[in-house]
Amino acid sequence: MTLPHLNPAVRHDAVFLFDVVDGNPNGDPDAGNRPRTDDETGHGLITDVALKRKIRDTLALAAADDPRYGIFVQAGYALNPRLEASYEATGLKLGTKITPEDADRARAWLCDRYVDIRLFGSVLSVGKTQALGQIRGPVQVGMARSIDPVFPIDHAITRVTQTRQEDIDKGESTEMGGKWTIPYGLYKAEVYYSATRAGKTGVDVRDLELLYRSLEMMFDHDRSATRGTLSPRGLYVFSHADAFGSAPAHTLTERVRVTRIDSNTMLTPRSFTDYVVSVDDNDLPAGVTVSKLIG
Repeated sequence: MTLPHLNPAVRHDAVFLFDVVDGNPNGDPDAGNRPRTDDETGHGLITDVALKRKIRDTLALAAADDPRYGIFVQAGYALNPRLEASYEATGLKLGTKITPEDADRARAWLCDRYVDIRLFGSVLSVGKTQALGQIRGPVQVGMARSIDPVFPIDHAITRVTQTRQEDIDKGESTEMGGKWTIPYGLYKAEVYYSATRAGKTGVDVRDLELLYRSLEMMFDHDRSATRGTLSPRGLYVFSHADAFGSAPAHTLTERVRVTRIDSNTMLTPRSFTDYVVSVDDNDLPAGVTVSKLIG
């Protein structure tokens, strides 16, 4: 029997909680790699693109050498040759007009080969494959926002050697640099799964299983001194009775509540133990179940 949260034929809405300690979870290249924040409120932000990059990299590891789990958007690989390969694999010729049915075959080949296209979709109308259009993925990852404001700190750091030989010849012995961190931040992201779109891309039970597994493990496979310590703290999946859904997503995701243990204190949160997470699973809409995968 398939567990509710692994059923690819029904809609799912999920809440993902994670925190960072002494690290920069997502630097802004337009601001000297300063951690992203909401300028008005000071809350930390992490883009959906950054989260999906980690998911992609971890999916590839979790699936090992399974050819069905290739990664389309991958460092060091151009996209056009991969798109053009779909023409060759399905017997189409580049530069010739193709039918909608031909395009469907090429898109199906790409979906079966690349898990990130199958889950997240992709724009395919580039280069010589304009006729392929785009694939709308069933999984949509929202931007993560911290529960409380975060306080980015710019650290001056030094290195014991120079980049240029001429600087050493002048007697210089160190070189200055900088590093941004956040002392602590607890973030919340929402993930939405459309079974209707999944039926078109071919998502199966194992795809969902590896997606959740990747959310649980992705920070362990993306560690660096810059990012500090990132840890998953909660993953709660609301599963509906069918593909259409039994309730609006926000009425379910809002049931996951994160509150300060001592709301009267002026002290800034510095660990996950400063919070309590509760999930209101009473009187759920008919057909909706909640799976607590982390936390």
